[in-house]
Amino acid sequence: MTLRVRWLGRVAYREALDLQHALFEQGSLQHLLLLEHHHVFTHGASADLARNVLVDPASVGAELVAANRGGDVTYHGPGQLVGYPIVSVQPKWGRGGTGLADSVAYVRSVEQLVIDTLTDLGLGNVGRLREYPGVWVDPLGATPRKICAIGVRLTRGRTMHGFAINVAPDLRYMREYIVPCGIADRPVTSLAEEGIEVTLEQVVDALTPRAAALWGDGVVERQDVAWRHDRTGMDLSPFSRGAGPGSPVRIAGEHFGEQPAEHSIPTDRSEPAAQPVRLLGRLARAGVTDGKDVAERKPEWLRPKVRLSAEVLAVRSTLRELGLVTVCEEAGCPNLSECWSDGTATFMVLGERCTRACGFCLVDTQKPQAPDVDEPARVAEAVERMGLAHAVITMVARDDLDDGGAAHIAAVIAAVRGRNPSTAVEVLVSDFHGNQDAIDTVIAAAPDVYNHNIETVPRLQRAVRPSAGYARSLAALARARSAGLRTKSGLIVGMGEHDHEVEGVLADLASIGCGIVTIGQYLRPTSNHLPVHRWVPPEAFDRYRDVGMSFGIGHVESSPLTRSSYHAREAAAPASVG
Repeated sequence: MTLRVRWLGRVAYREALDLQHALFEQGSLQHLLLLEHHHVFTHGASADLARNVLVDPASVGAELVAANRGGDVTYHGPGQLVGYPIVSVQPKWGRGGTGLADSVAYVRSVEQLVIDTLTDLGLGNVGRLREYPGVWVDPLGATPRKICAIGVRLTRGRTMHGFAINVAPDLRYMREYIVPCGIADRPVTSLAEEGIEVTLEQVVDALTPRAAALWGDGVVERQDVAWRHDRTGMDLSPFSRGAGPGSPVRIAGEHFGEQPAEHSIPTDRSEPAAQPVRLLGRLARAGVTDGKDVAERKPEWLRPKVRLSAEVLAVRSTLRELGLVTVCEEAGCPNLSECWSDGTATFMVLGERCTRACGFCLVDTQKPQAPDVDEPARVAEAVERMGLAHAVITMVARDDLDDGGAAHIAAVIAAVRGRNPSTAVEVLVSDFHGNQDAIDTVIAAAPDVYNHNIETVPRLQRAVRPSAGYARSLAALARARSAGLRTKSGLIVGMGEHDHEVEGVLADLASIGCGIVTIGQYLRPTSNHLPVHRWVPPEAFDRYRDVGMSFGIGHVESSPLTRSSYHAREAAAPASVG
């Protein structure tokens, strides 16, 4: 039995709750989520909010969120290590691990995990206070001080929620703004206040092996979102906005997109990129310090050819007539000829300009224009003209819009369905910056497949897609799955990840009920984009497919030239309901 430990960085509480629910309800693997939250006060159903919340949460930059756990009001925020074990535990008494005795035994085991970890870190005189759950400093002394809150849910032997260790938080949130856990006569403390100066990373390193012994038979598979030590929050600076397009990375005789052979653009092998790739520093901090030279010839299996057949020209004509954009062209997809020859295309709506600047993506990052109100009707007409049985609608990220473009996506779905009632509709959407109302708007439109790409492994998230996040992407997929939609996600490999990390991501996706996954090789679109670290051989993609399906993913489309919408119709047909 393996414990899958994930350090997720700083995560909004509502997103973590969606992720927890999915792992709790859909998964069977052992997961321990470790993270920080933004300032938030959470409470159980029986909390006395009038008595124990002392300020307007918004006035101190915090949220107030109900949680399906016991207990009163508690606080989570920066400088506090929060742990959510979503694990199956062996019941000590009773049947199924649901009795009171089982819950007490489980809470005691979590307390002991924290006590042992804090002792390892050099904190003395730490233990339990009989009348209150949690972990306390000087529990038998004159002034017991709470250093770790514990609140759990145990149902049918499966757990969620967990513990919060005060490493170095702003203690005003627990001393002046709430009565933590409704205990007015017992103070709170932190490792920093007790004279133990450690980082969150050191606490995670100390806790992980003990947690693995408790919930994973000593076996741990750990992945971390790259650590940020400056504690200033996530840097969302773009990698190339305003830096120009860069030089196309194409070698004469190698073609993709809609570039016919006679118009191939040879790469200048002597000139460096016009602008530096600003995310290289992040990539280095994630442990990736080398990459393929832009002039290196691709392996044979990565050199597709464009064939301008009559079918391809017909699709292009329809798109041009209706003023529509496809991600096939905008992102330089290597499968354009194959898909267009088959009469399929992925429509990209909400314009051609993205408000994000991911290190792998070719889509323009200039300031976007207002959405076209008649675009949904034009997409619906194109679907009808092309006779599509399965239409894929993707989008640029539109963080400039209040709802991230969710209402527009819903309108496209409705228009396509209104004109083509027998056509299945798949959407490939952004994370909407975690806006749950926006996600729910798309969910309510009931696409046949809800696709959101996680793109890469946790360690590389901040280098590859700095405006997104691993936990946020999992949470968005989890929310759609919990609403009953079939969910899909995708990865690109070859940017510095290891095979075991890819396999860990597949385990995470399977555990939230994701039913379809695509995996393909990263191809550097211009000299201003992140370098290719390795050419992943075809046999590795076969192994990814086998591993993903062994975890229970219904369909894994995995090959060097696979992209998000490649074989979308075929992938959706045999997939599980997830």
